[in-house]
Amino acid sequence: MTELMPAEGVFSLIWLLIALPLAGAVILLCAGRRTNSWGPYLGVLTVSASAVLGWVMLWEMLQVSPEQRTVEQNLYSWLVVGDFQADMAFQLDQLSMVFVLLITTVGALIHVYSIGYMSHDRDRRKFFGYLNLFVAAMLILVLANNYLLLYVGWEGVGLASYLLIGFWQYKPSAAAAAKKAFVINRVGDVGLSLAIMLMFVTFGTVSFEGVFGSADEASQGTLNAIGLLLLLAAAGKSAQFPLQAWLLDAMEGPTPVSALIHAATMVTAGVYLITRSNAIFDIAELAATAVIVVGVITVFMGAIIGSAKDDIKKSLAGSTMSQIGYMVAAVGLGPIGYVFGIFHLLTHGVFKAGLFLGAGSVMHGMNDNVNMRRYGALRTVMFITFITFAAGWLSILGIPPFSGFWSKDEIIHAAFEQGVVVGVLLVIAAGITGFYMTRMFIMTFLGKARWEEGVHPHESPKVMTIPLIILALGSTFLGMALLFWGDIESWLEPVVGFESKPAALSTAATIAISLTVVIMGAIVAYVMYWRRPVPIEEPRGSWLTRAAREELYGNQVNDALVVKPTYVAARATAVLDAKVVDGVVNGSAAFVGALSTRLRRYQTGFVRSYALSMVGGAVLVVLALVLVRAS
Repeated sequence: MTELMPAEGVFSLIWLLIALPLAGAVILLCAGRRTNSWGPYLGVLTVSASAVLGWVMLWEMLQVSPEQRTVEQNLYSWLVVGDFQADMAFQLDQLSMVFVLLITTVGALIHVYSIGYMSHDRDRRKFFGYLNLFVAAMLILVLANNYLLLYVGWEGVGLASYLLIGFWQYKPSAAAAAKKAFVINRVGDVGLSLAIMLMFVTFGTVSFEGVFGSADEASQGTLNAIGLLLLLAAAGKSAQFPLQAWLLDAMEGPTPVSALIHAATMVTAGVYLITRSNAIFDIAELAATAVIVVGVITVFMGAIIGSAKDDIKKSLAGSTMSQIGYMVAAVGLGPIGYVFGIFHLLTHGVFKAGLFLGAGSVMHGMNDNVNMRRYGALRTVMFITFITFAAGWLSILGIPPFSGFWSKDEIIHAAFEQGVVVGVLLVIAAGITGFYMTRMFIMTFLGKARWEEGVHPHESPKVMTIPLIILALGSTFLGMALLFWGDIESWLEPVVGFESKPAALSTAATIAISLTVVIMGAIVAYVMYWRRPVPIEEPRGSWLTRAAREELYGNQVNDALVVKPTYVAARATAVLDAKVVDGVVNGSAAFVGALSTRLRRYQTGFVRSYALSMVGGAVLVVLALVLVRAS
């Protein structure tokens, strides 16, 4: 455990990192339409100010030794119940620092891009308010120094994603997608809440310092239970198997939302949660193995789905599933892989933001058409978008010297250090990545034009292309900068640990094999989509293609296992309520009413009738006494 240092100097402003975008959200969402003219600029300003503050804090952090880089700021006692206490406190260390920079810097670029993308939307100030809220919630999540406060940010991210995915709620598909994301994420949230409860019961605290410091004193069964519950939570937020079904539908939101969710915020939360909880997963072997299995399964599911989708955003969403799967598999490897999982998270955050915003630029020039079969030859009319998208394409393929090469190949090599099977599977998945991303690039920018009649593609305005250029530069150089100049391994080691083992393959051999497989996948896409004309109508395809278009029947499985049984249970409950519960209540009322009706007949108001009743009663009493005495 690294020593916690009090927040002094610029670090006393850690709270301001969150307060700035949160204040922007409050103003934009409460001040009404009067902020429409200047609201978007306020949204950009608040997140940009947080980004600048984050970079200043990084500079100050670099001036001190590694053991002094964990800073804690305790604002006040939040919850105090008996011996239990949870503080409104933040922890800034090397791990949370990289997330702060990713969230605020990429988030600021997405905000700037949104000025152009949402310029004609009548509710744009509300959109920027939701974006600010999203950034603030994610910052709470990564800066919290205890699991209870982390849970607040976790739920805030879920709320913001619901609001942004369903931003165009007048579209039934957008409203349904928002509800789907919200409900599926609630399943994962139950896992996190149960994990926090189990931590409290086991350790008597939910602070990172208290839980991690006592982790080795708990039983394997308890730690595995906590680890599996945390994995369930991570699967929900990071769209990993079996809670991945919401991610592709989330493309119903505006494209900047997709970029924010996939690059800087929501889907990275699960990877952060597992990495932050490394002290638990280092001991809980069963839970760590489950993390690897979930990651590898999702790597293939996302890649296969991305290979068959003609919707450019949904194909990129499948790509995100797959790339996050790489990160999850990496952090499941333990100290061998934590660093490289976060390394790939950073490079992916930049090149995936560029790819999504590039897709949004294409849609902007194609009248919001998302069907790649109606694209083609866009390089001739959207040159900046073409070049910047190419940087992201080469980066995700892992072509040197682009950023993805340095991070993804490190994950593959770390997998070979752990065992051959996982390494081979990740190499095969890299080949599928080469196929579907090259397919996307060719169908969109190369070949012959297949534009619909009346569509006149054009380049996006500068307010959209400048963020693309910046992200393209990051897609090209960030990997080298983090590995060589930033020394990402030494930077993260004090927080997550780092170790290396002899691998079945050398680094050079791993790189050679991975590159060969990726290029083979790209060649297959070249033959299928450049050498041959791309049909405008979607061909029927093989059984695997049809399954991939149906997202490997994930929605059908959810319908069969969850939705339909829920409907059956709801109908049975309705019958039980109507026939049994209402029957008992209404039957009791009817019985009392009927009895009162009969008793009213004896209330005549005539004295002679009451006297006769009294005489009759007296006779009955006398007869009863006689019978008792006789017996």
